[in-house]
Amino acid sequence: MYDKDDTSVLETQLDENPLDSLDSPDAEPEAPRPDPEEMLPLLRSPDNQQRMLATRAFCELEDPRAIPDLIALLKDSCPLIRVSAAYGLGRNPAEPAVEPLIQQLQQDWNGYVRKGLVWALGNCRDRRTVQPLLHTLRTDIPAVRLWAASALAQMSSVGYDAIIAAVPALIEGLRRDPVAAVRSNCAWTVGQLCRDLPSNVVYATAVDALIESFAEDDDLGVREDARLAVLKVGDTRGLQLIEEIERDGLI
Repeated sequence: MYDKDDTSVLETQLDENPLDSLDSPDAEPEAPRPDPEEMLPLLRSPDNQQRMLATRAFCELEDPRAIPDLIALLKDSCPLIRVSAAYGLGRNPAEPAVEPLIQQLQQDWNGYVRKGLVWALGNCRDRRTVQPLLHTLRTDIPAVRLWAASALAQMSSVGYDAIIAAVPALIEGLRRDPVAAVRSNCAWTVGQLCRDLPSNVVYATAVDALIESFAEDDDLGVREDARLAVLKVGDTRGLQLIEEIERDGLI
């Protein structure tokens, strides 16, 4: 098992959004895209540098022919190749990749790799990813929990049952996670999922949790994200309560 307290391998800021494009909007103009015909054979190269070059290429390229080799590379001895393979599968989501991604998430010691696996599982939009992502949200190191919280927003594309399964754990994270950035991402995801829920007990509980965070969280950023989530949901009762809290100066 990996050491959940090992953060030395993480190369990200906690407030980075895991579902953003891999390319920064402020990046320099892109170089010519790699040629998939050249990159595909390199996925099986015995040379680490060539395998790394190829796996990174398929973080940009969409080509189903790469999927079997990317799945195999999830178990590569080099963490940089494993994380690139995960991102490649996130860029090329496929049903056969779901179980290998889940298995690697459960056993990979490297937090940087687990972040990539979580991102890929979110992009798969598959019912099988719900429980592994929920477990990660509850138990992993902060930077990976952050990504799991955002990846669970993709459950809106999976179906009602997946949303219902995800919301309670997200509310728990919103209320109890010790890291403000994780709570913020939980707030954002709860807001996203509420937009696909009917007006039922789960929906009402989720909106109440957002209002509670807006009123009571110690972190200004979390309060603002909870407020924005309620605004985007457009819940009439929630909007009225936020207006009353702001008017009465209770925060």
